[in-house]
Amino acid sequence: MVRLSLLSLPFLYSITALAAPSVPSLKLKKYVDALPLEFNFNPVISAYWTGLPHHRRTPFAVSADGKTGFLAYLDASGTDVHLQHIDMRTMKEKGRTVTIPNVKEAGGLVAQSHGFALLGNEAIPSSVANAPPGGTPVPAIYRYQNGKQQWKTFVAGPGVHADDGLSMAPDMNGDLVYSEKSGLYGAYFVVTDYTGFAEGHFGDSIQYVDDSGKLKTIEGASSAWGCSHNTGIAFEAADEPPYASICAEDQGAIWLNSKTLGMSNTGVKISNENTTNGGSGEPMGGMSGSYSALARFTNSDSYIFAWVSRGAVDLSGNDWMGEGYTHSLPRTEGRRTAIAILSDKYTKVGPQATSQVGAANGDSQVNWVAPTGGDSNNAHVAVFDDTYALVTWEEIANPSCDFVAMGCSGAFSGTYFQLVNKAGKMIGKPLKSMDTYVAGDMVTMPDGRICWPYVNMAWKLDGPVDGGSAKKMSFACMSLA
Repeated sequence: MVRLSLLSLPFLYSITALAAPSVPSLKLKKYVDALPLEFNFNPVISAYWTGLPHHRRTPFAVSADGKTGFLAYLDASGTDVHLQHIDMRTMKEKGRTVTIPNVKEAGGLVAQSHGFALLGNEAIPSSVANAPPGGTPVPAIYRYQNGKQQWKTFVAGPGVHADDGLSMAPDMNGDLVYSEKSGLYGAYFVVTDYTGFAEGHFGDSIQYVDDSGKLKTIEGASSAWGCSHNTGIAFEAADEPPYASICAEDQGAIWLNSKTLGMSNTGVKISNENTTNGGSGEPMGGMSGSYSALARFTNSDSYIFAWVSRGAVDLSGNDWMGEGYTHSLPRTEGRRTAIAILSDKYTKVGPQATSQVGAANGDSQVNWVAPTGGDSNNAHVAVFDDTYALVTWEEIANPSCDFVAMGCSGAFSGTYFQLVNKAGKMIGKPLKSMDTYVAGDMVTMPDGRICWPYVNMAWKLDGPVDGGSAKKMSFACMSLA
C-alpha cells in the first residue's frame, strides 16, 4: 500500500482543481442607443389576427473578419429599406447608408466582402406580364458591393416555377443564408400563390441563387410549394443544398423538412402543435418572425432549433390528410420555449413526435427550456462555438390567452437568456433582463460573442400598440464568462 504524507495533499487538491471542468456562465453587455439612424423606423409590427405587438425585424449580419456589421431596417413610411455599416468594435456608424428603394420589408441579410445580400420584397409594375394583382410584393434577393447594386434576382413572381403556380409575398416572413462552400444563397419564405393549383392559399418556397445572381433550380433542394399555410420557418446553411429547413404548417405539426421540402409524413416530426384557423401559436415568431430559430454548431454538422409551444395532448386522426397526420389539443394556455438538437440536417436527436392516434401525451419528446405558468414568445437561438448555444425568449408571467392558436397578452416580465450545451442540457439558471430584447438576427462573432440589435424602448405586450418612430439602434452582446 502506498501511503501519502500530509505534505502531498495540497498538491493533490491543486491537481484536482486544475482537472475539474469549468462551468461557463453568461455575461451581457449593452450598447444602448449606440447607432443613430439616418431615417425614422417603426420598431413594432402588428401580429396576424390578434394585432398584438411584435418586434419588427431588423436583419443584422457581420463580415467574416468580424470588423464590419450591416444593419437593415424599414423606413417608417413603409417603403424603402436602409442599410447602415457598423464598426463592430464600437457599434458606431461606419460608411454611408445604402437605401434599396421600393422594398416593403427586409427578410434576411448576409454580410460579404465589401457588401451584402438582402432578401426583401417589392411590387412589380402591372405592365409586366403575369405580375401579381393589386401590386402585391414579390420576394427578391439584392446583392450590393461597395454601395452599388450588382444584381437583383426575383425568387418568385413572373417566370419563376410557372408550371407549379406563380407566387407573391405580401408579408416578408422568411430568411436568407449563404454557404461559402456551395457558393449559393438560400432563401426560405412564406408565399401566396396567384396562379395554379394553390391559387389564393398560403404556403412556402425555398429557392437558391448563385454568386452571379442566377436563379438555380436544384432537384431535391428547390421548392415551389412546401408547407401549407406556413406559420413559421427555420433555415440555416449547409455545405451543399438542400440547406437545413424546418416548417410549421396548418395541419398540426412542425417538420424537419430538409429532405422532403414540405410537410410529408416521411419527414421528421419535431413537434405536435394544435392548429386553429391556420395558426399554430406563432412557434417561430409570427409576423416579422422566422429568423435565428435554427443555428449550426461551429465546425459541426449539428444544429439546434428553438420554438414556442403549448404542448400537445389527446391526439386524434387527421382525416383530411390521412394516415400519419394528427390533430391535438394544447396542454397549456401559455406557450413554453423548447429546443431540439439535430445531429445533421436530416436527423433529430432522440425520438420524433408521435403520430399515434389516441395517444394522451403528444409532447413527451419535447425538451422544454422555459417553465410552465407563463407565456413565452419571440424565441431564438445562436451558438457560441462547437459546444454551447444561447436560447432566448420573452415572457409574460400572467398571460391572457384569448386566441387558441395565436399569441397571448399581458405585462412583459422579462427577456430570458439560457445557456445550453450541444446535448440540449441547460447550464445554470437563465439570465433575465427587463430592458434588452432580441429584434434582429443573432450573430456569432469571430471572438465567440453573440450580438444582436434592438430598440431601446418600453416594451409592452398587454395589447395592440403603435410603435411610433425610432431614430437610434441599440446592440447587445452575450459572452461566456
